[in-house]
Amino acid sequence: MRIHLASYQSIMLNRGGPTYKILHLRKALEEIGIDVRFFDMWDTSLKLTNNDIVHIFNASVHTYALARNLVYYGARYVINPIFYSNHPAWKLHLYQKINKASKLLLKRSYSDYDFTAESCYGAQKVLPNTIAEGEILVKGLGVNKDKIKVIHNGVEKRFAEADSTPFQKKYGLKDFVLFVGHLGSYRKNGVNIIKALQKLDHKAVIIADIHKNTEGEWCRKEIEKSKNIKLIEWIDHNDPLFASAYGACHTFILPTKYETPGRAALEAGLAGANIVITPFGGTKEYFDDFADYANPYSVKSIKEQIEKSLNKDKNDKLKNHIKENFLWDMIAKKTVEIYQKI
Repeated sequence: MRIHLASYQSIMLNRGGPTYKILHLRKALEEIGIDVRFFDMWDTSLKLTNNDIVHIFNASVHTYALARNLVYYGARYVINPIFYSNHPAWKLHLYQKINKASKLLLKRSYSDYDFTAESCYGAQKVLPNTIAEGEILVKGLGVNKDKIKVIHNGVEKRFAEADSTPFQKKYGLKDFVLFVGHLGSYRKNGVNIIKALQKLDHKAVIIADIHKNTEGEWCRKEIEKSKNIKLIEWIDHNDPLFASAYGACHTFILPTKYETPGRAALEAGLAGANIVITPFGGTKEYFDDFADYANPYSVKSIKEQIEKSLNKDKNDKLKNHIKENFLWDMIAKKTVEIYQKI
């Protein structure tokens, strides 16, 4: 059995959750003896046989051509859609019906939802990260429910041993509020997060890639004039200083528009931080009652939930929950069971 991991071309530039999901799943699969490799689109001699499965991460316009060509080729693939919408399923279903009718008038009129749905239709199995994601794929986009198998996201066990000392020594900070992510991305909700942090009487740290767009530049300027916010424009994910930041903070925040489920929050939770996170996207399947949930559309709610978290002592309840359910070796074994059935 050979597994080929594939995704959109810019995934290594993006350096988001899907990037690290692929890298760490690959490592975990290799550690249990699976022949796993990155899909090589430049290999003109590539032949996919009954012994091969392509595992696609992200079902969208960016991976649609690969999915369709695998169908034409007769190759088998599974897909991790990494899809969610804050629109209810009934609205997506209605939109799909209207869009289908419009295609009778305007051929080749495709929506983003079409690309996601059709990429899932051709897969042997569809592997959403959350039950909520699976439900919206079935009820909103018409994916066959028998193809759905929820495979949760994983986290590296090394974060359980995060040492706060290196970060504290370098920056002189401890027990601060921490956000890690992209600024300038609409979904990451940087504007409301920064507004909420500015209202706090507490030190905050942001470790972020800042997009070179209007929102990104607004975020940069606001941080620069904020006395309580320190910006660190990136730390390599494998740098011990990165894990140390999780260990040194008191509360990690991810009140974005939605998360499925928020890799950075899992890492921070495993490192022992308190968590404030969005309720949208299936996060409660991972964080249960061990986190505080903020309405991402309300600066007031974000601020209040951060303050609530800061007033609570840190404990190991979430850390133990993550260790028992979401480490990469566990996720890899469940994924292999799917491959074997196919």
